[in-house]
Amino acid sequence: MGVVNAAPDSFSDPGDRDPGELAERGRALVEQGASLIDVGGESGRTDRAAVPETVEAARVVGVIERLAAEGLRVSVDTWRARVARVALEAGAEMVNDPSGLSEPELASACAEHGASLVVTHTRVAPKQKGYPARGDVVADVLAGLAEREAEARSLGVDGTKTLLDPGIDLGKTPAESIELLRRLGELNALGRPVLVAISRKDFIGALLDRPPGGRGAGTLAALEAAVAGGAEYVRVHDVAAAADYLRVRAALRGELAVSPELRLAEELRREAVPLRALSEGP
Repeated sequence: MGVVNAAPDSFSDPGDRDPGELAERGRALVEQGASLIDVGGESGRTDRAAVPETVEAARVVGVIERLAAEGLRVSVDTWRARVARVALEAGAEMVNDPSGLSEPELASACAEHGASLVVTHTRVAPKQKGYPARGDVVADVLAGLAEREAEARSLGVDGTKTLLDPGIDLGKTPAESIELLRRLGELNALGRPVLVAISRKDFIGALLDRPPGGRGAGTLAALEAAVAGGAEYVRVHDVAAAADYLRVRAALRGELAVSPELRLAEELRREAVPLRALSEGP
């Protein structure tokens, strides 16, 4: 799952962009290996107030319409039922709700459109920061996801169209997020596909003392834990790096056939010399 942030105050790649530029980014992510593009119109940052629903919807609709019209699979990252509805009408096939159904009507919208729903674990309200007291974080996540997934089905969501997200960093300390990834395989007991959003997360920054832009290598280490733990979907910003990592991993594990005739193309053996360097001479 490749990330397209339509919010100008994104924690990882802030900046103003128009729908055409964002759609082009989505296309590029598909070319790099993404099978699904997750479009979000509001930053998850907890130091900013929630934007009006109309603003969030306006940011995502144009991007979703462009990508869906080209036959690309699109998800919308939102906790608001009204935004989910307009996104589904624009062509999204999945709603990635990071709030754990804080607005149950969101599940009803998915049911009406026959859409998939990502059910995320968190015990903190949207746009709020906090670390609720709990015992075993994995037991808490298992119980919370089972409860919310059952609620989604009671509201009409097709039981074969739910995905479960443990909510890394959402109302969880870095230590709790790390424990979740270490024991991710325990979520398989719930019998639904698992999606893990690990890209540039706070727990990586806390471990490495790095801002979001410097968390690429840490993200790949977290990607290994996610895949080894059975995640079927991983949500990342740098799709090319993730796809490369997974391809080499598959080859080393014997999961990808490697021909005895495999050779490196000659033009890839070394970096090309810039034309300017050639013209300057010795």
